Amino acid sequence: MKKSDFYFDLPEHLIAQHPLEKRDSSRLLVLDRKSGEVEHKHFTDVIDYMEVGDCLVMNNSRVIPARLMGQAEGRTTPIEVLLLTDHGDGLWECLTRPGRKTREGTKLSFGDGLLTATVESVNPTDGNRMIRFKYDGIFLEILDKLGSMPLPPYIRERLDDPERYQTVYSKTPGSAAAPTAGLHFTKELLKKIEDKGIKLAFVTLHVGLGTFRPVKADEITDHIMHSEWYTMDAETAQIINDTKKNGGKVWAVGTTATRTLETIADENGVVEPKSGWTDIFIYPGYKFKIVDHLITNFHLPESTLMMLISAFATREQVMNAYKQAVDNEYRFFSFGDSMMIY
Repeated sequence: MKKSDFYFDLPEHLIAQHPLEKRDSSRLLVLDRKSGEVEHKHFTDVIDYMEVGDCLVMNNSRVIPARLMGQAEGRTTPIEVLLLTDHGDGLWECLTRPGRKTREGTKLSFGDGLLTATVESVNPTDGNRMIRFKYDGIFLEILDKLGSMPLPPYIRERLDDPERYQTVYSKTPGSAAAPTAGLHFTKELLKKIEDKGIKLAFVTLHVGLGTFRPVKADEITDHIMHSEWYTMDAETAQIINDTKKNGGKVWAVGTTATRTLETIADENGVVEPKSGWTDIFIYPGYKFKIVDHLITNFHLPESTLMMLISAFATREQVMNAYKQAVDNEYRFFSFGDSMMIY
């Protein structure tokens, strides 16, 4: 299957540059994967499709201020460092710009020395840097002082309130990008969903920018997925297993929650408390083990996210739904409208 099979033409004016005033006021395109029929709703209507005994699984990872501006030792040219993945003991996988200024051994300084770092290695495949940071105190507190929110490159307008790039249930810091399907939920809507008899459950998957990295291989099976760290606790595992056992449906909020669930579930759709790294690549032909319904955003053409939702429905259904979304001028990407596949 070719990556061009997942291309669609998207007018630039449909790329949302800012969030709506109310999170849950976005539109909702509903795709019935059994019939292929499409409905046009509002996000608050999502509750009407959920039934007593279902569970809603969300990714509670929180975006860190992962964009740092610093300088290389002996130079005045600014160096941009974007934190991607925490490997422990101060070692992070990072993107740097300009890359030629951050060769192996380069020493970096941020905030007049409040934070220093050394480039330990350069990945020859993707150019990512492994950088060791040194600091006194708590790293996340230093990031709060020196870092900024790493908005996707297609968002060119300033975000006045950084919390609008966090879900209302974000809890565990570690992501370089938001699990954006959850941006539509409000605390009030979640309370209504819970009051209806739907269990709320949370996993953590720290989103790396590899999620948005374009697929370069013409044959999608030649694409190498990035790895992301995930965890599921005993409470969430119990909720999901009880839901399945009692005939309820599992709703995944976003591709990150979906990838976490499909990584952990066994062939019988049973999960257990677990942490680890996942590089699962879901594309058409994949047999889902546990996710019954999916709430997601509108994704970039030819992206691994397009491939995932085309595995959950069919490629033809998804491409038709996206054509309708473009024709009806839905808002796309991180701050855009929502899609539900059931």
